[in-house]
Amino acid sequence: MSDVDVVPAELVRAAIRAAEASGQDVAEVSLPAVAAEAGISRSTLVRRLGGSRRALDAAVRAAGVDPGGREPVRERAIRAAAVLIGEQGLAATTLEAVARAAECSVHSLHVTFRGRDGLLAEVYESYTPLFDIEAILARSGEDLRQTVCAVYRAFVTGLTRQPRVAPALLADALSRPDGAAGRLIEQYFPRAMAGIGDWLREEMRAGRIGRRPLLPLLSQLLGPILLYLVSGRLLGSGPAAEGPELDQACVELAELFVRAVAPSGNTRGGS
Repeated sequence: MSDVDVVPAELVRAAIRAAEASGQDVAEVSLPAVAAEAGISRSTLVRRLGGSRRALDAAVRAAGVDPGGREPVRERAIRAAAVLIGEQGLAATTLEAVARAAECSVHSLHVTFRGRDGLLAEVYESYTPLFDIEAILARSGEDLRQTVCAVYRAFVTGLTRQPRVAPALLADALSRPDGAAGRLIEQYFPRAMAGIGDWLREEMRAGRIGRRPLLPLLSQLLGPILLYLVSGRLLGSGPAAEGPELDQACVELAELFVRAVAPSGNTRGGS
Protein backbone atom coordinates (compact mmCIF):
# COMPACT_ATOMS: atom_id res chain seq x y z
CA MET A 1 0.00 0.00 0.00
CA SER A 2 1.38 3.41 -0.98
CA ASP A 3 1.61 6.51 1.24
CA VAL A 4 -1.29 8.01 -0.70
CA ASP A 5 -3.54 5.03 0.04
CA VAL A 6 -2.83 5.30 3.77
CA VAL A 7 -4.24 8.80 4.20
CA PRO A 8 -8.04 9.22 4.45
CA ALA A 9 -9.55 11.82 2.12
CA GLU A 10 -10.99 13.82 5.03
CA LEU A 11 -7.48 14.38 6.40
CA VAL A 12 -6.31 15.63 3.01
CA ARG A 13 -9.21 18.08 2.95
CA ALA A 14 -8.45 19.17 6.52
CA ALA A 15 -4.81 19.83 5.67
CA ILE A 16 -5.78 21.93 2.65
CA ARG A 17 -8.32 23.92 4.70
CA ALA A 18 -5.76 24.55 7.44
CA ALA A 19 -3.24 25.76 4.86
CA GLU A 20 -5.74 28.14 3.27
CA ALA A 21 -6.82 29.46 6.66
CA SER A 22 -3.24 30.25 7.66
CA GLY A 23 -2.05 31.51 4.28
CA GLN A 24 0.65 28.83 4.17
CA ASP A 25 1.55 25.89 2.01
CA VAL A 26 0.35 22.55 3.33
CA ALA A 27 3.92 21.50 4.08
CA GLU A 28 4.31 24.53 6.35
CA VAL A 29 1.20 23.79 8.42
CA SER A 30 1.95 22.02 11.68
CA LEU A 31 0.42 18.64 12.41
CA PRO A 32 -1.38 20.02 15.50
CA ALA A 33 -3.06 22.59 13.24
CA VAL A 34 -4.12 19.88 10.79
CA ALA A 35 -5.40 17.78 13.67
CA ALA A 36 -7.40 20.69 15.06
CA GLU A 37 -8.95 21.33 11.64
CA ALA A 38 -9.84 17.63 11.38
CA GLY A 39 -11.29 17.61 14.91
CA ILE A 40 -8.95 14.94 16.22
CA SER A 41 -5.89 14.80 18.48
CA ARG A 42 -2.36 15.03 17.17
CA SER A 43 -1.60 11.48 18.23
CA THR A 44 -4.69 10.23 16.39
CA LEU A 45 -3.65 12.13 13.30
CA VAL A 46 -0.14 10.67 13.36
CA ARG A 47 -1.55 7.17 13.78
CA ARG A 48 -3.97 7.63 10.87
CA LEU A 49 -1.12 8.91 8.73
CA GLY A 50 0.77 5.73 9.41
CA GLY A 51 3.35 7.66 11.42
CA SER A 52 4.61 9.69 8.45
CA ARG A 53 4.13 13.36 7.59
CA ARG A 54 5.45 12.47 4.14
CA ALA A 55 2.30 10.43 3.56
CA LEU A 56 0.11 13.48 4.09
CA ASP A 57 2.12 15.61 1.68
CA ALA A 58 2.04 12.86 -0.93
CA ALA A 59 -1.73 12.49 -0.57
CA VAL A 60 -2.23 16.24 -0.88
CA ARG A 61 -0.12 16.26 -4.04
CA ALA A 62 -2.14 13.36 -5.44
CA ALA A 63 -5.28 15.42 -4.81
CA GLY A 64 -3.91 18.08 -7.17
CA VAL A 65 -2.53 20.55 -4.61
CA ASP A 66 1.16 21.39 -4.31
CA PRO A 67 1.96 20.77 -0.63
CA GLY A 68 5.01 23.00 -0.46
CA GLY A 69 8.45 23.80 -1.76
CA ARG A 70 7.31 27.22 -2.92
CA GLU A 71 7.58 30.75 -1.64
CA PRO A 72 5.05 31.68 1.04
CA VAL A 73 1.76 33.17 -0.14
CA ARG A 74 2.80 36.62 1.12
CA GLU A 75 5.82 36.91 -1.18
CA ARG A 76 4.04 35.39 -4.18
CA ALA A 77 1.06 37.68 -3.76
CA ILE A 78 3.12 40.86 -3.32
CA ARG A 79 5.11 40.11 -6.46
CA ALA A 80 2.02 39.13 -8.46
CA ALA A 81 0.14 42.26 -7.37
CA ALA A 82 3.12 44.46 -8.26
CA VAL A 83 3.26 43.04 -11.78
CA LEU A 84 -0.49 43.48 -12.23
CA ILE A 85 -0.33 47.09 -11.01
CA GLY A 86 2.60 47.92 -13.25
CA GLU A 87 1.18 46.27 -16.37
CA GLN A 88 -2.59 46.69 -16.05
CA GLY A 89 -3.15 49.37 -13.43
CA LEU A 90 -4.70 49.38 -10.01
CA ALA A 91 -8.28 48.79 -11.14
CA ALA A 92 -7.31 45.43 -12.64
CA THR A 93 -5.50 44.36 -9.49
CA THR A 94 -8.36 42.59 -7.76
CA LEU A 95 -7.87 39.91 -5.14
CA GLU A 96 -9.21 37.38 -7.64
CA ALA A 97 -6.61 38.42 -10.24
CA VAL A 98 -3.82 38.34 -7.67
CA ALA A 99 -4.91 34.91 -6.44
CA ARG A 100 -4.80 33.54 -9.98
CA ALA A 101 -1.37 35.02 -10.65
CA ALA A 102 0.04 33.93 -7.28
CA GLU A 103 -1.60 30.48 -7.51
CA CYS A 104 -3.31 30.76 -4.16
CA SER A 105 -6.86 31.20 -2.88
CA VAL A 106 -8.63 34.50 -2.32
CA HIS A 107 -9.28 33.34 1.22
CA SER A 108 -5.57 32.98 1.89
CA LEU A 109 -5.07 36.57 0.70
CA HIS A 110 -7.71 37.77 3.15
CA VAL A 111 -6.04 35.82 5.95
CA THR A 112 -2.55 37.04 5.05
CA PHE A 113 -3.29 40.71 4.26
CA ARG A 114 -6.73 41.33 5.82
CA GLY A 115 -8.11 42.44 2.48
CA ARG A 116 -7.10 44.31 -0.65
CA ASP A 117 -5.99 47.50 1.08
CA GLY A 118 -3.63 45.50 3.28
CA LEU A 119 -2.13 43.81 0.23
CA LEU A 120 -1.69 47.13 -1.57
CA ALA A 121 -0.02 48.63 1.48
CA GLU A 122 2.56 45.84 1.53
CA VAL A 123 3.15 46.19 -2.21
CA TYR A 124 3.70 49.92 -1.70
CA GLU A 125 6.13 49.30 1.14
CA SER A 126 8.05 46.82 -1.01
CA TYR A 127 8.43 49.17 -3.99
CA THR A 128 8.39 52.71 -2.64
CA PRO A 129 11.68 54.66 -2.55
CA LEU A 130 10.60 56.18 0.78
CA PHE A 131 12.57 53.82 3.00
CA ASP A 132 15.71 54.09 0.86
CA ILE A 133 15.51 57.88 1.09
CA GLU A 134 14.99 57.72 4.86
CA ALA A 135 18.12 55.58 5.17
CA ILE A 136 20.13 58.07 3.10
CA LEU A 137 18.99 61.02 5.19
CA ALA A 138 19.68 59.14 8.42
CA ARG A 139 23.35 58.78 7.54
CA SER A 140 23.78 62.11 5.73
CA GLY A 141 26.83 64.14 6.66
CA GLU A 142 27.96 67.66 5.87
CA ASP A 143 28.13 67.26 2.10
CA LEU A 144 24.73 68.55 1.01
CA ARG A 145 25.40 68.03 -2.68
CA GLN A 146 26.29 64.38 -2.18
CA THR A 147 23.21 63.74 -0.03
CA VAL A 148 20.83 65.38 -2.49
CA CYS A 149 22.36 63.41 -5.36
CA ALA A 150 21.87 60.16 -3.44
CA VAL A 151 18.25 61.09 -2.69
CA TYR A 152 17.64 61.77 -6.38
CA ARG A 153 19.15 58.43 -7.38
CA ALA A 154 16.97 56.57 -4.86
CA PHE A 155 13.89 58.52 -5.99
CA VAL A 156 14.51 57.79 -9.66
CA THR A 157 15.33 54.13 -9.04
CA GLY A 158 12.12 53.65 -7.10
CA LEU A 159 10.00 55.22 -9.81
CA THR A 160 11.61 53.62 -12.85
CA ARG A 161 12.34 50.05 -11.80
CA GLN A 162 10.16 47.21 -13.02
CA PRO A 163 7.41 46.57 -12.25
CA ARG A 164 6.33 50.22 -12.38
CA VAL A 165 4.35 50.19 -9.15
CA ALA A 166 4.97 53.71 -7.86
CA PRO A 167 4.03 55.55 -11.10
CA ALA A 168 0.86 53.47 -11.45
CA LEU A 169 -0.19 54.20 -7.88
CA LEU A 170 0.59 57.89 -8.30
CA ALA A 171 -1.43 58.10 -11.51
CA ASP A 172 -4.38 56.37 -9.87
CA ALA A 173 -4.18 58.62 -6.80
CA LEU A 174 -4.21 61.73 -8.98
CA SER A 175 -7.21 60.54 -10.98
CA ARG A 176 -9.11 59.12 -8.00
CA PRO A 177 -8.01 60.79 -4.75
CA ASP A 178 -10.57 58.83 -2.73
CA GLY A 179 -9.52 55.46 -4.18
CA ALA A 180 -7.19 52.81 -2.79
CA ALA A 181 -4.04 54.49 -4.11
CA GLY A 182 -5.19 57.82 -2.74
CA ARG A 183 -5.61 56.26 0.69
CA LEU A 184 -2.10 54.84 0.46
CA ILE A 185 -0.61 58.20 -0.45
CA GLU A 186 -2.56 59.83 2.37
CA GLN A 187 -1.20 57.20 4.77
CA TYR A 188 2.47 57.44 3.79
CA PHE A 189 2.88 61.00 2.49
CA PRO A 190 2.98 62.66 5.94
CA ARG A 191 5.75 60.30 7.01
CA ALA A 192 7.77 61.03 3.89
CA MET A 193 7.37 64.78 4.17
CA ALA A 194 8.12 64.74 7.90
CA GLY A 195 11.37 62.84 7.37
CA ILE A 196 12.57 65.05 4.54
CA GLY A 197 11.33 68.13 6.36
CA ASP A 198 13.28 67.27 9.50
CA TRP A 199 16.42 66.84 7.43
CA LEU A 200 15.93 70.15 5.65
CA ARG A 201 15.41 71.95 8.96
CA GLU A 202 18.64 70.44 10.26
CA GLU A 203 20.45 71.59 7.12
CA MET A 204 19.11 75.11 7.72
CA ARG A 205 20.21 75.03 11.35
CA ALA A 206 23.67 73.90 10.23
CA GLY A 207 23.87 76.80 7.79
CA ARG A 208 24.13 74.66 4.67
CA ILE A 209 20.72 75.84 3.42
CA GLY A 210 19.44 79.38 3.68
CA ARG A 211 16.47 80.06 5.91
CA ARG A 212 13.21 79.81 3.94
CA PRO A 213 9.69 78.31 4.26
CA LEU A 214 9.67 74.54 4.27
CA LEU A 215 7.01 73.86 1.61
CA PRO A 216 8.72 75.86 -1.17
CA LEU A 217 11.98 74.22 -0.17
CA LEU A 218 10.42 70.77 -0.54
CA SER A 219 9.17 71.77 -3.98
CA GLN A 220 12.64 72.94 -4.95
CA LEU A 221 14.08 69.62 -3.83
CA LEU A 222 11.64 67.18 -5.45
CA GLY A 223 10.10 69.22 -8.26
CA PRO A 224 13.08 69.19 -10.66
CA ILE A 225 13.74 65.46 -10.48
CA LEU A 226 10.03 64.68 -10.90
CA LEU A 227 9.85 67.02 -13.90
CA TYR A 228 12.91 65.32 -15.36
CA LEU A 229 11.20 61.95 -15.09
CA VAL A 230 7.93 63.17 -16.57
CA SER A 231 9.56 65.03 -19.44
CA GLY A 232 11.59 61.92 -20.21
CA ARG A 233 8.39 59.83 -20.27
CA LEU A 234 9.85 57.58 -17.63
CA LEU A 235 6.56 57.44 -15.78
CA GLY A 236 4.72 56.29 -18.85
CA SER A 237 5.43 53.90 -21.68
CA GLY A 238 8.78 55.38 -22.67
CA PRO A 239 12.09 53.59 -22.35
CA ALA A 240 13.91 53.39 -19.04
CA ALA A 241 16.69 55.87 -18.49
CA GLU A 242 20.23 54.97 -19.46
CA GLY A 243 22.48 54.53 -16.43
CA PRO A 244 25.15 57.17 -17.21
CA GLU A 245 22.62 59.68 -18.51
CA LEU A 246 20.41 59.26 -15.47
CA ASP A 247 23.32 59.46 -13.08
CA GLN A 248 24.56 62.65 -14.70
CA ALA A 249 21.10 64.18 -14.47
CA CYS A 250 21.03 63.47 -10.72
CA VAL A 251 24.45 65.10 -10.32
CA GLU A 252 23.47 68.20 -12.28
CA LEU A 253 20.10 68.62 -10.56
CA ALA A 254 21.73 68.22 -7.16
CA GLU A 255 24.21 70.94 -8.08
CA LEU A 256 21.39 73.26 -9.15
CA PHE A 257 19.50 72.63 -5.91
CA VAL A 258 22.55 73.33 -3.75
CA ARG A 259 23.22 76.59 -5.56
CA ALA A 260 19.58 77.65 -5.41
CA VAL A 261 19.19 77.13 -1.65
CA ALA A 262 22.66 78.14 -0.48
CA PRO A 263 22.88 80.81 2.20
CA SER A 264 23.96 84.18 0.88
CA GLY A 265 27.60 84.07 -0.18
CA ASN A 266 27.89 80.26 0.00
CA THR A 267 27.31 77.90 -2.95
CA ARG A 268 29.60 75.10 -1.86
CA GLY A 269 26.92 72.91 -0.23
CA GLY A 270 29.40 71.36 2.16
CA SER A 271 31.16 72.18 5.37
